[in-house]
Amino acid sequence: MNACEVLDDLLAGQGFDPGVNKTSRNECNTGKIDAWAVGLALDPVQGLAEFTKTDPNATSTDINGRRALQSAKAGGNCDIAIEVAEHARAVIGVTAGVHDDGCPIAKQYAEKLEPKLPKVQ
Repeated sequence: MNACEVLDDLLAGQGFDPGVNKTSRNECNTGKIDAWAVGLALDPVQGLAEFTKTDPNATSTDINGRRALQSAKAGGNCDIAIEVAEHARAVIGVTAGVHDDGCPIAKQYAEKLEPKLPKVQ
């Protein structure tokens, strides 16, 4: 799966610019004027356990019945990591701005993303 293709499909018709991958990793970011930015990282090596190492305050949640972790950060930022396998995950992140909470937006996108992911192995 290509993160930019998946992200563009997820955000189709919502006025976002096409996603851009600025690293060698399978991750993609986009935004739209006067709104928020959205990012997607598809990681075939690190699972939810590694996500908690980078954010020990992440809270357990589920997305359409699949295990996930939510990490709210300062400034309206929120990441949701969805389990794909023990050592694989998809992370959808939203930067909503200092006056907004990105987690409800991230959860909506995560719920749309989840059916596109391979089933947990």
